[in-house]
Amino acid sequence: MNRILLLEDDLSLVNGLSFAFKKQGFETDIARTIQEAEDLWTEGKYDLLVLDVSLPDGSGFAFCQRVRQGSKVPIIFLTASDEETSIIMGLDIGGDDYITKPFKLGVLISRMNALLRRAKDFGSSDTKLESNGITVLLLQGQAYKNGELLDLSAGEWKLLCLFLRNPNTVLSKERILEKLWDCEGSFIDSSTLTVYIRRLRIKVEDNPSQPQMLLTVRGMGYKWNVIR
Repeated sequence: MNRILLLEDDLSLVNGLSFAFKKQGFETDIARTIQEAEDLWTEGKYDLLVLDVSLPDGSGFAFCQRVRQGSKVPIIFLTASDEETSIIMGLDIGGDDYITKPFKLGVLISRMNALLRRAKDFGSSDTKLESNGITVLLLQGQAYKNGELLDLSAGEWKLLCLFLRNPNTVLSKERILEKLWDCEGSFIDSSTLTVYIRRLRIKVEDNPSQPQMLLTVRGMGYKWNVIR
């Protein structure tokens, strides 16, 4: 049984989501403030976090940042804001998905199940990926460049894993979005992916302005180029 932490201060929404999660077989803990969420949070305790952004005592973004200091647990944001800057911020600090209110319950459940499946896939089979001096330890959720630990957001780490699992293969933007964020017609667009690619290049390339590993294939997508 998957265990969910729901951080939401709207009592009517909490009641509805709690009932829906229970029907799906999820065990759910409820927090209505950042402080309550921090009191409940323990690494390894939850399989997924569903976080409202605006809380009485702070922001779900801030709680996400604290969680990301030591955990790769999947995180979905719930928020009334659909501004692109807010979406990019939520993803950049480590969110895996972003759903704006009002939303259809079936869509939320589908996104949750997709993230849970993906987290299981990332944690199974191989335990290490290596290419071009980059090493990813899947079980630890860590990545290294020439032995130095890389400071990657959860989205950047998953993007790097996807490329290392598909070396010398052109991945279309659509395939990348589908694999990482279930983006069929949803909020994430190619400009958001471009931000992720640029930030990942800064961290893995020796000269990000002239990338040798993470290449853009014009009109087609991106490719991880194995050079050594």
